[in-house]
Amino acid sequence: MQDETVAAPLHTRDLHGSLEDPALESMNFLNEIGLHYPEAISFASGRPFEEFFDVDLIHRYLDSFCGYLKDQLGYDDEQVRRVLFQYGRTKGIVHELIARQLAVDEGIEADPESIVVTVGCQEAMFLVARALRRDDRDVLFAVAPTYVGLTGAARLADLPVWPVRSGGAGIDLDDLAAQTDRARAAGLWPRACYVMPDFSNPTGVSLTVPLRQRLLEAAARLGLLLLEDNPYGMFHDGPPVPTLKALDTRRQVVYLGSYAKTGFPGARVGYVVADQPVTGRRGETGLLADELSKIKSMLTVNTSPLAQAVVGGKLLDHGCCLARANARETAVYVGNLRHVLDGLARRFPVTGDAVARVSWNAPRGGFFVVLTLPRAADDDLLEYSARKHGVLWTPMSHFYADGGGEFQLRLACSQLSAQQIETGLDRFAAFIADVCPAR
Repeated sequence: MQDETVAAPLHTRDLHGSLEDPALESMNFLNEIGLHYPEAISFASGRPFEEFFDVDLIHRYLDSFCGYLKDQLGYDDEQVRRVLFQYGRTKGIVHELIARQLAVDEGIEADPESIVVTVGCQEAMFLVARALRRDDRDVLFAVAPTYVGLTGAARLADLPVWPVRSGGAGIDLDDLAAQTDRARAAGLWPRACYVMPDFSNPTGVSLTVPLRQRLLEAAARLGLLLLEDNPYGMFHDGPPVPTLKALDTRRQVVYLGSYAKTGFPGARVGYVVADQPVTGRRGETGLLADELSKIKSMLTVNTSPLAQAVVGGKLLDHGCCLARANARETAVYVGNLRHVLDGLARRFPVTGDAVARVSWNAPRGGFFVVLTLPRAADDDLLEYSARKHGVLWTPMSHFYADGGGEFQLRLACSQLSAQQIETGLDRFAAFIADVCPAR
């Protein structure tokens, strides 16, 4: 007779508290609505442009990396096979190539031993959050609105995230100081502040160079690390500006990087530059990267050597210059952004009542534009937009942990063609006319 005994039912209250956190539901919700409305034009996803994807390049990059192992590192065939097929070094096998690329593209002089290659930047965020979370007194600051991946990673590590106002310029340094004082007055230990200085997700805002300098000075004065996330800095309309890490002279900045946008997201290769000195129990000094690798060894063991090899081959084929490797993509992203901004201006001219119905910011690069409506742009309105008008976008409320952004939405333009943008904006304009009629 079959045993029909059923295990005791589970409830989310019996599981980790993060599983009831809205931050962990946002990505799934946004993915699901896209699947439910496959014919809708999506301004919701910040995925890379796909037209230049080429399967043959994967084989070429793999061959390039194998050649590098043999010709530059002196490996024989057996050693090459072992590198590709076996468990690899926890901190990664392309760390030296990443260090070269950072020097070429960003002017960052990073010791390869300070680099941990991760399973996407998402793992890098978790490793840092887990390492910084010592006990219940620790807190992490993040500029609001905040990328939900950071909020979710910190929540999984039981590290509370306190919002810091952006202030329109990208970060309000007075509020950063006030939040630091408030946390310490409550007996808490502010550990770091997360910031995306270049074409931030979700706002598209970038910090000026003077503000970057003042942020570094403020962080030093307040005793904070800065967690710099830079997935979009390559895609700019105009001259590049130095990263916080390139300006960092005190090892204050933990630099979070990814090849999802500049390589291909399917490889799931990211990294963290963590060159902060750490003193051990016996007085020995190492690097924060060494501590992160301990956590990684118990989490993912290592990042796929095959994925690293393909990314490494791309770096090698372009002289470790991703700016050159992504010239076509950058032209597409800059063109798409201009197309969206020009298209919004044509459809919502700043005359008469139209200015009262919708407004938007104008980033100079990246993937995102933020619009403000005269009514709440929530998940229900998104579902209506998809069902009735065939166009998707992202409610900005998903990027605020404690409320905010209720009247705003984000348009992402990275994965669309010019024709899709035109059609999508026509649908979006019809949607706005429907839900925000002129008075």
